[in-house]
Amino acid sequence: MKKLVIIAGPTASGKTAVSIELARRLDGEIISADSMQVYRGMDIGSAKVRKDEMNGVPHHLIDIIDPKDPWNVVLFQQRAEAAALEISKRGKLPFLVGGTGFYIQALLYGIDFTKTEEDSAFRREMEAIARSNGPLALHELLRKEDPEAAQQIHPNNIKRVIRALEFKRQTGQCISLHNEAEHQKRPVYDAVFFVLSPPREVLYRRIDERVDRMMRDGLPEEVRRLYNAGLREEDVSMQGLGYRQLIRYLDGRDTLEEAVRQIKIQTRHFAKRQLTWFHRERGVIWIDPCEYSGDQALAGRMEEIIEEHYRTERKHKATL
Repeated sequence: MKKLVIIAGPTASGKTAVSIELARRLDGEIISADSMQVYRGMDIGSAKVRKDEMNGVPHHLIDIIDPKDPWNVVLFQQRAEAAALEISKRGKLPFLVGGTGFYIQALLYGIDFTKTEEDSAFRREMEAIARSNGPLALHELLRKEDPEAAQQIHPNNIKRVIRALEFKRQTGQCISLHNEAEHQKRPVYDAVFFVLSPPREVLYRRIDERVDRMMRDGLPEEVRRLYNAGLREEDVSMQGLGYRQLIRYLDGRDTLEEAVRQIKIQTRHFAKRQLTWFHRERGVIWIDPCEYSGDQALAGRMEEIIEEHYRTERKHKATL
């Protein structure tokens, strides 16, 4: 199996800086496992890594589509597999970095998404329900069909809610059971899987500070530009944290102060869901970044773990 280093964790846990340092040390390249950083022009709200922060490390699956273009886990899996193969062929080490657990799972386990085909008419019908009655009404339909999936998917993630309903309609099977069965497969990569998890109070403070920094850096202006380009709350790209709350402000449904408050609250809730997802993963190495004096020290420890893992693998193969 080809090598893969995964650096995951909740938003604001410090993935970006340490992944760049580690990839620089180990001659690696980074594949983004972030569902928002693929979009061009959505830089501040997605906390997208800037060119001057990359330190010469190549990054993949960032700024590759427009906010109106389709994007989903199937497209991610295809593009990420191709990137990982290309990186490995050049003798580099691929790093998968991000907080979208379903994306990471899709690549790591080679999840099969060919069981169903897209039912455009059904999807339009479900989208109409979400527009007319709100996301919660659509999520309630899912709760009746697949309670486990409803627990895992946020009501505002209309795309995934519809996908789960579509799967049940076409197969008669709950997508939560299908995903769990796929998750029981053996990984298709020889992966070292890190999850960064600072203490909850530290994480929440970092989230609040990040939101305040995004507002100072011009997030309202970024969202207004996208809004003026015709993007609205129902667009998939606008489902990201920060974007949908500020659209409510632009629509006159919330004050700016309330929008910022909601961004902070919902980002904390999102971080909790991310951690819950990663706790279900097998073979994960949990790291509290606060136990290290900085990114250099943290990267040094992670480098030791990676080198030990692949050294042990080589010894094991030599004895077979």
